Amino acid sequence: MNKAYSRNYLMSSVLVILGLGLWAIFPLQADLISVAEKWKGVCWVGSRAPLLGPELEALKATGADALSQTPFGWQTEKNNPEIRWDTHNENKWWGESSAGIKATFDSSARHGIMNMLKPHLWVRGSWPGEIEMRSEEDWKGWFENYEGFILAYAKMAEEHQIPMLCIGTELELTSTREEDWRKVIAEVRKVYSGKLIYAANFTEFEHVKFWDALDYIGIQAYFPLSIKTNPDLADLKSGWKKSLPKIEKVVRAYQKPVMFTEIGYCNTVDAAKEPWVWPNERKETELSEEMQALCYEAFFETAWQKSWMAGVFFWKWYPEGKHREPDFTPQGKMAEQVMQKYFSMD
Repeated sequence: MNKAYSRNYLMSSVLVILGLGLWAIFPLQADLISVAEKWKGVCWVGSRAPLLGPELEALKATGADALSQTPFGWQTEKNNPEIRWDTHNENKWWGESSAGIKATFDSSARHGIMNMLKPHLWVRGSWPGEIEMRSEEDWKGWFENYEGFILAYAKMAEEHQIPMLCIGTELELTSTREEDWRKVIAEVRKVYSGKLIYAANFTEFEHVKFWDALDYIGIQAYFPLSIKTNPDLADLKSGWKKSLPKIEKVVRAYQKPVMFTEIGYCNTVDAAKEPWVWPNERKETELSEEMQALCYEAFFETAWQKSWMAGVFFWKWYPEGKHREPDFTPQGKMAEQVMQKYFSMD
């Protein structure tokens, strides 16, 4: 072997070994996916009475092209496997009834607005994230009941040709039961031909193992953005930079696009600190349209720009335009102007 060849061979060997060593320390990551669609939505509040006509025109004027509709099932207690629902009860609020859901879908479709049907469980004295059974027998009963509940709405969505169905929302202590959820998803697929998503709480989405069985990764994106009393836009954007890598890790693992099935901020000075806190708990808090609008701006300048972001649904939008103070809705506030600015860009 001549010296030049020996030297080149040795150098090549060193580079290969070095490369393998670097790969072991810093393994190649899967590329982040890019989506062609980016739905611009709101969480539509079911109204007491039928729509009059201008309600969807007002929403369309913001640049929105999607909405979610939310009928309810009821669970009397977080540890009780019994669930009640009635898709044919027309005595409840019109917007949550079968007739109201279909009319809202038909009317919004004429305006080019996509619909997601997003049934929720209402848990007395608690919230869905605390649903947990005390025994295997109760878990079996709960999943049987939940399957019946979601299949009823899956059949409704198929009948009305609603293009997207959310199979569950914030059921954090149930979603660890992967095989039970895979069975539910398989049964839903038998009766529904549209796109499927699950709405995981922002504290839950990293632990869900059945994203591969769905079309989207759904996140209830109430991530805290800042602990400061008066954060500016730079602070809020910095807050997003702490959460986005966690989302991207899940995107790489499952190669699925992401939708923020809910995101929202109250018009209060503390909106960025704990965005999930209900308005009733903020009654003594100073109002601030400016802070709410800054939180919207921070979202649009960070997460909204990501290639994997397939859509967002802002909580929440009243057909009648009515709201309390404080509240999550951007309607008639500076936040609506921010939303319209970005929704109208593309």
